[in-house]
Amino acid sequence: MNLRRTLLAALFVFGFALPSTAQDAQIYVPEKPRRQFVTVSLDWLNTQRLHFASHPLEDLVGREVAAAQLEEYDYRTRDEQIQIDVVEYRKRNRAASVAIYPLGLSVGTTLGIRGSIEELPTIRVNFEGPGAPPPYELTDARAYDIGAGLYVADRSSGWGLGSQAFVIGGIGRVKSDQGEGSRIFAEGGGGLSVGPFGVQLAVKFAWNKMKDPVEHRFLTVPVTLRGTLSF
Repeated sequence: MNLRRTLLAALFVFGFALPSTAQDAQIYVPEKPRRQFVTVSLDWLNTQRLHFASHPLEDLVGREVAAAQLEEYDYRTRDEQIQIDVVEYRKRNRAASVAIYPLGLSVGTTLGIRGSIEELPTIRVNFEGPGAPPPYELTDARAYDIGAGLYVADRSSGWGLGSQAFVIGGIGRVKSDQGEGSRIFAEGGGGLSVGPFGVQLAVKFAWNKMKDPVEHRFLTVPVTLRGTLSF
């Protein structure tokens, strides 16, 4: 009889304690970080050239071009009539951008639209030989880009550490001392954030097309270190 009473008393006490324990377990809900809708950034670019012999050099001379080996000049036409010297190709450039997230950026995937103003490399090229074109220059060139893509974020509330990755594509206009042109681009990257501040590393492939002195194209590949402020 005593054992039976003891068991009933234990079940009675456990029955009251169990709802309280379950209720306590349900109280804690992780705080969801608030959404951000705008990111402004300052960018430091190290712009690499890619397939430079094909574009713009072959476009400018109208002949096939190859890299020179152990010569005072950098390239030559394959018929060895024209020597090409790249006098200047400025790699270090700057940019600024604004990204807008119409649905907000917090945790997960969202749409992003970004506009940017980007310095392009200053390029100076000399040509020597029979039928060589005049020296080529691209100075004070800037690209005005607009693009859209997907952003994936895992932000933390408050000043916690968060992360982000993105891929975007778009179009742009090029303006320089020598004239105007157009371009298309694709960019991908990612980074870390603490509160409203962040840092990103990105790579962008841009296919630029200019009309003067003759129609020509060139590919720029800026590797970008980006400081961001989001709100």
